[in-house]
Amino acid sequence: MQARLGCCRTAGLFSKDLYLQSQAYSIDKWWFGLYHGIYSLAETLAVLWFGVLPWAWQQLPKVAPAAVAKFLDNEILHTIAFVLVISLVGTITQLPWSLYSTFVIEERHGFNKQTLGLFIMDTLKSLLLGLVFMPPLIGGFTWILQRAGPWVPIQLWAFFLVVALFFMTIYPVVIAPLFNKFETLPEGTLRTKIEELAGSLKFPLKKLYSMDGSQRSAHSNAYMYGFFNNKRIVLYDTLIKECSDEQVVAVLAHELGHWKLRHTPINFVMGQFIMLTNFLLFAAMRNAPALYESFGFRDSRPAFIAFLLFQYVVSPMDEVISFLTNLVSRCFEYQADAFAVQQGKGQHLKEALLKLEEQNKTSMNVDVLYSAYHHSHPQITERLRAIDAALKKDS
Repeated sequence: MQARLGCCRTAGLFSKDLYLQSQAYSIDKWWFGLYHGIYSLAETLAVLWFGVLPWAWQQLPKVAPAAVAKFLDNEILHTIAFVLVISLVGTITQLPWSLYSTFVIEERHGFNKQTLGLFIMDTLKSLLLGLVFMPPLIGGFTWILQRAGPWVPIQLWAFFLVVALFFMTIYPVVIAPLFNKFETLPEGTLRTKIEELAGSLKFPLKKLYSMDGSQRSAHSNAYMYGFFNNKRIVLYDTLIKECSDEQVVAVLAHELGHWKLRHTPINFVMGQFIMLTNFLLFAAMRNAPALYESFGFRDSRPAFIAFLLFQYVVSPMDEVISFLTNLVSRCFEYQADAFAVQQGKGQHLKEALLKLEEQNKTSMNVDVLYSAYHHSHPQITERLRAIDAALKKDS
């Protein structure tokens, strides 16, 4: 019955075979997510029930090499070592799930293009980046906690604001090229049409790249980045290959709608507000003895550990925040679609969305309430209806 209802919703848009393939992919991902979620919950409960965190904190100086252990009397260095160890353990425990997702589910449905060697290299690069960036971040965070007084929420927020801006700056030019190859989009009709669209909107386009996304996956995407008058656009090579020039330009008209309507800075400000609120709540709880004792830290009260434990306490609130941010994101998607229609790209955007839906095999038959809670983008039928309404209104 559910399959027939789904087919009715997408009738005339996709073939029955494609619908069944999409449904099979969605079901596989759903079961994987369910089992992974159960495992993660069991792991978290075991860590808390058996007091793994306080035990690991106490044991670390005892099992560390003598050359390292002598430095662990310093709480900041002890904290850095502790976070690096638990991060490494977390990477190891999640590795089988990542392997299964990539080489079983994605492979089964024709999306995985990654070799095992490339997967291992990506994992090692990620670990190396963590080894480079985590110590100064954790050290700076702990240093502020140890010395800050009543202004600790503001100081922590300011610290992470600087960190966020730093990574927004270096990620596309330093980190992303470690994993993907970026090439300047060659001269041609596609480049000309994109530059004309950017010029008509006064978008300060400085660089236009194609990225070898096909090296790892058959999924497609496009994004833009950059501050002020130094904007850059990146197109996945899979998007260029699967869509016509007009369809690619329509997708970018949608993305430029996010820029024109100030969605990116709005999202950034919302994120900063949520972060500041989080730090304000943390400041009210961080010195409470019950916070430490409830999780087994009776003999010591490390500053950073308080924040780590606080994340467990407020995790239910994260679900509410995620739902609310999804609502905002879905609203922005409709607005960006409407903007593309205003630029005369509505029909080509519909074609592109259908092509991307066919290529990515995303869920075509999703319960409205489930989609509203879990998905940051409206489902394809909802977006097409909204685009059709905008086209009628614009005509």
